[in-house]
Amino acid sequence: MIVMNNVNKVYPDGYQALKNINLEFRKGELTVLIGPSGCGKSTTMKMINHLVTPTSGSILINGKDTREIDPVELRRGIGYVIQSIGLFPHMTIGRNVGVVPRLRKWPADRIAQRVDELLRLVGLEPSTYRDRYPSELSGGQQQRIGVIRAFAADPDVILMDEPFSALDPISREQLQDEIVRLQQELHKTIIFVTHDMDEALKIADRIVLMQSGEVVQCDTPERILRYPANEFVASFIGQKRLHQEESQDYHYDSPSVNEVMVNQPVTAYPNKGLAEAISIMERRKVDSLFIIDRQRHLKGIVSIYNVLEHYGEENITVADVMKPVLYFVRSGSSLSESVEMMSHNRLSNLAVIDEQDRLVGLITRGSIVRHLAEILPTPEEEV
Repeated sequence: MIVMNNVNKVYPDGYQALKNINLEFRKGELTVLIGPSGCGKSTTMKMINHLVTPTSGSILINGKDTREIDPVELRRGIGYVIQSIGLFPHMTIGRNVGVVPRLRKWPADRIAQRVDELLRLVGLEPSTYRDRYPSELSGGQQQRIGVIRAFAADPDVILMDEPFSALDPISREQLQDEIVRLQQELHKTIIFVTHDMDEALKIADRIVLMQSGEVVQCDTPERILRYPANEFVASFIGQKRLHQEESQDYHYDSPSVNEVMVNQPVTAYPNKGLAEAISIMERRKVDSLFIIDRQRHLKGIVSIYNVLEHYGEENITVADVMKPVLYFVRSGSSLSESVEMMSHNRLSNLAVIDEQDRLVGLITRGSIVRHLAEILPTPEEEV
C-alpha cells in the first residue's frame, strides 16, 4: 500500500532527521510509529502527505511515487487527525465532518448521509449533535469528531499524529477502544504516531519503533514483546507504562451491582497474543483477563495459568486458551444476590453483563469492601 524506499531527511543546518528509512505500511493495517521525542516518527508520517519533503529516497502509494501527485489532491485523499483536534469553531459539527467531502464536491444529500453515518459509528446521535458547535462538546467528544472527520471522504489512508495525548486517561482509553472498533469495521490503512507503548500495544497491528532517525524494530506487538531487537527496545517497553486509576461513583440507597462494580474491568480482544496478555496483566496488576469482542460481548476469560501453560507455543492467541465464564450477573441485579453467588461458588470476582451480553462491569471483593467502608459507620460515629 505505502512503501518508503531509502528515505532520508537532512535540514539546511546539516541535521539529519531521518536515516535511510525503508518501511512498508500494509493495506488495511494500523501501524504505530513510536519512540522517544525527536526520534523522527512524526517526520516519517508527515512525509506521506508531503507536509515534509524527503531529501532523498522515494515514497510510493499504490505503486505511484508521491512526487508525481499534486500535493493538494494527495492531501485531500488522505485523512488526518492531530493532537489539537483542529475543529473549525464557527462551523457546526455536521459541517466540520463534511469539510473534505464538500471540497471534493460530493452532492449535499450524500454528505448529509455520510455525516449521520459517522456520528452513529462513534455513538453520537445525529439529531442531538449534528447542529451543535465544538464549544458545546467535551474534549473527548471533540476528538471523536476529529477522528470521524478524517474518515468522512472514505480515504484509503489515514494519518493520526498523537491524537489522544491531550485527553484525560479515561477518555483516552475509550477513544483507543473506539479506533480499534472503527478499524475492525472499516479496514483503513492507518499510520498512528504515539510516544506511549501501552497505547501502541493496545491498538497496533504492527509497531515501528524508532530511535535517532532510524527504525530499530518493526514487527507485531506480540513479537516485539517476545523478541525485543536490542536493549533499547527492551528498555523502552519497560519504561512506558500508563497507570490508570479506575473512577468509581457509588450510590448507597438500595445498592445494585451497578453501584458497586468496577466500571472498567481489565479486558482483551480474542486476537491478542499471549505475550500481550501477560503485559496487560502485569500493567494492570491482575491475574486474569475477560475476553470481549469489538462490541464488548463477553466471550470468555483467560488466567495467567492458562497463558503460561501455552506460552512456549507460537501463533497462539488468548481465544485459543480462554475458558467460558460460568458465573455472572445481569446489570441491575441486587448486590446481595451477587455476594451470595460469590460466596457459594468461592469466586474472587463476578462479571456484570447487560441484556445484550456485553460486559459492563465487575464485582470484586475489593469493590464490595470499599462499598461497605463507605456506608457502615465508624466506631466514633456509632458512639
